[in-house]
Amino acid sequence: MDGNVLVVGGGVAGIQASLDLADAGANVFLVEKTPSIGGWMAFLDKTFPTNDCSICILAPKMADCYGHQNINVLTNSELIELRGVAGKFTARILRKARFVDEEKCTGCTECIEKCPTKVPSEFEFGLSMRKAIYIPYMQAVPRVVSIDRDKCIKLTKDKCGLCEKACKRGAIDYTQKDVIVEVEAQAVIVATGFDLWDPTPAKEYGYTRFPNVFIAMEYERMINAAGPTGGHIKRRSDGERPKRMAFIQCVGSRNPSINHPYCCAVCCMHSTKEAMLAREHYQDIESTIFYKDMRTFGKGFNEYMERAKSEYGVKYTNSDATVEEKKDGTHGLVVVHDVAGKSVREEFDMVILASCLIPRKGSPELAKVLEIETTPDGFFKAKDRLLEPSDTGREGVFLAGYCAAPADIPESIAQGSAASARAMDVLSSKGGR
Repeated sequence: MDGNVLVVGGGVAGIQASLDLADAGANVFLVEKTPSIGGWMAFLDKTFPTNDCSICILAPKMADCYGHQNINVLTNSELIELRGVAGKFTARILRKARFVDEEKCTGCTECIEKCPTKVPSEFEFGLSMRKAIYIPYMQAVPRVVSIDRDKCIKLTKDKCGLCEKACKRGAIDYTQKDVIVEVEAQAVIVATGFDLWDPTPAKEYGYTRFPNVFIAMEYERMINAAGPTGGHIKRRSDGERPKRMAFIQCVGSRNPSINHPYCCAVCCMHSTKEAMLAREHYQDIESTIFYKDMRTFGKGFNEYMERAKSEYGVKYTNSDATVEEKKDGTHGLVVVHDVAGKSVREEFDMVILASCLIPRKGSPELAKVLEIETTPDGFFKAKDRLLEPSDTGREGVFLAGYCAAPADIPESIAQGSAASARAMDVLSSKGGR
């Protein structure tokens, strides 16, 4: 099947859509905003309900995608304009300068070793540092360094230049400029994923006020053997490991007052997994999950929760909860919750917040570029969530993954395949063979 398809978003949904299309003979342009494809799945240690290694599943797909002869991976890139109609789109894509020649760079990291500038790592949520020239994470694809234009001393002050001197391949290019490229495509798939809601404004949880309150993705990196602590769970205040941990659900979600009335679909199982992993690391850790409703609706999900209770000693408490810090200077925490109409105070060493997953920053602007609608919650609007879940109001533009509505990894992969099938319909009917 001939024809071009533009896929916007290089997470697991976009990767799956790209692979399906490429295997069918279509030519794919995969546009990813960050320096590496992989999306949020690359941040995870394990996946529920099997506790399989997340990157072990994802990395082969990333490599297959980047190495496929029918897939053109455009990282550090954004879609800025889409003209035309189904079967005959013209996309304008902004390719931001990496200041590194991707063809010459081997990912040897000698330039990183020489760089004197350290900044907080976005991938590790500030729990560790990275250099101004960096590879986002070990399994990043492509394995090519990027220079942070806002932090690099050479680019901001015309000093240093040590990375250029260290590179034996001559891959460093400080003169590289942003460019706009045009791509012809018959169909477009949007798979831009989600962002994490910052719970700092919700003072009742103490995030950023109390050092031992973490969001779930910070904990996810901490418990990962390749993460900033080598897989050891450590309190931010003193580096000690906790003995009692609390997980609080629906932080910022199911809350119409801040335009998050929806359930995030993954947090009940995510916290269950995190509590199980804590016990696998330390047999004496006690974990309690404070929840509004346990939504174990997926295949094997309820059995997974029951296993957490029976084999890992995870305690589930049905109650809203708030967090206070103990006044004794230890940075211990107190979770205040309700039992049978009475306020109860329980002490914990660490609290993990399942903060709301929200539409990507910039989604309203991208919706205007795509000429599609968004829902009141800010997700991209499907033509019909039941009958035409992949379609949008603009013919030839399709949706996959969390950008359309909350979805877990298997659902996002299935939606990626569904969107690719709809794109193939366009190729078949409007010029493809």
